[in-house]
Amino acid sequence: MNSNQTPDSDETWAVVLAAGEGRRLKGLTTTAAGESIPKQFCSINSRECLLELALERATAVANSEQICTIVAAQHRRWWQQPLKRMPSRNIFVQPENKGTAIGTALSLLHIERVNPNATVVLLPADHFVRDEKTLAKSLQYAARSAAMGPNIVYLLGAEPDSADTELGYIVPARGTQSDAADVREFVEKPNDELAQRLISIGALWNMFIVAARAQTLLNLLDRAFNFVSVMRGAMQGSGAAVGAMARLYAELPYVDFSRDLLSHYPGYLKVQSVPPCGWKDLGTPKQVLATIEDALRRSGRGQRETPRAMYLDLASVAGA
Repeated sequence: MNSNQTPDSDETWAVVLAAGEGRRLKGLTTTAAGESIPKQFCSINSRECLLELALERATAVANSEQICTIVAAQHRRWWQQPLKRMPSRNIFVQPENKGTAIGTALSLLHIERVNPNATVVLLPADHFVRDEKTLAKSLQYAARSAAMGPNIVYLLGAEPDSADTELGYIVPARGTQSDAADVREFVEKPNDELAQRLISIGALWNMFIVAARAQTLLNLLDRAFNFVSVMRGAMQGSGAAVGAMARLYAELPYVDFSRDLLSHYPGYLKVQSVPPCGWKDLGTPKQVLATIEDALRRSGRGQRETPRAMYLDLASVAGA
């Protein structure tokens, strides 16, 4: 067990969400041969890909046996190498990507079969964090809070250092006198004036990191959509379940976990502020290039390398 984990980590699971296509970054993650690699299998630092960094991040809250990831079948050639040491039972393979809500539901149902009382921390695979120790402390606090608070979903929010118009914001309820505040509303990609106003009233960047009891999340998903019980049924058995799940996926809509679920149930949510840790959501080319520029500047290589060329070179590393 990692000495930095929470005391109740035997009941805590972590799921790294790594099934996305990364279409918005296609211009930056296409190799010289014209092959587009999903961003989670690319690298900022020429060593670990983003998926590997997220898996390492998960060790702050869960034992290695309870760290899982959700991936897509069509990405197998890219995730096989990063996941070669992970038990196959912890790799949840989707027939196709149908959005984070579907992927989360499938992951939770797998965990439910092993531990119905599990607390789960959901971690996107497309984040870059400069100060992992600071984020780890916030992850541990959120996991402990979720374990003690059934029917509450804890979200992590980063303290903004600029009025970024490409990020989503979480607005805490006013007058909250606790470490985790009630959630008033979500605001997606505001214009500059609105972003400035949101920051002035204490809004946080939405990190899309979630901690909750598995059953709490499954109950919310079941309340909002009608696919949870159907998915649970399709998972019964072994060989037949693969075909049944593939057929079910073909009929499922694309559902986003934050936009289509959480934003509709603010009464179940609390947001926990994360101190500055150099967190970046690598969702757009602008954010990626800014992150690489910062990494080059800090390493002293900024005068000798261009961010775009560096990222393109590293994009081919993950697929090798």
